[in-house]
Amino acid sequence: MAVPARRTSKAKKAKRRTHYKLAGAGLSACPNCGELRRPHRVCPSCGYYDGKAVVEKD
Repeated sequence: MAVPARRTSKAKKAKRRTHYKLAGAGLSACPNCGELRRPHRVCPSCGYYDGKAVVEKD
């Protein structure tokens, strides 16, 4: 069974993991109100989806 000869240092491990990042949520402008919203979801500010009122907003 293969066993590492030396312990991997914290610096070496951190350099290997530099590309492990969280990506920000992709946002697009609502065509109805212009607010940023997640794609393919009802707009939380106006309640529209695909040009139709889906959720009643006060």
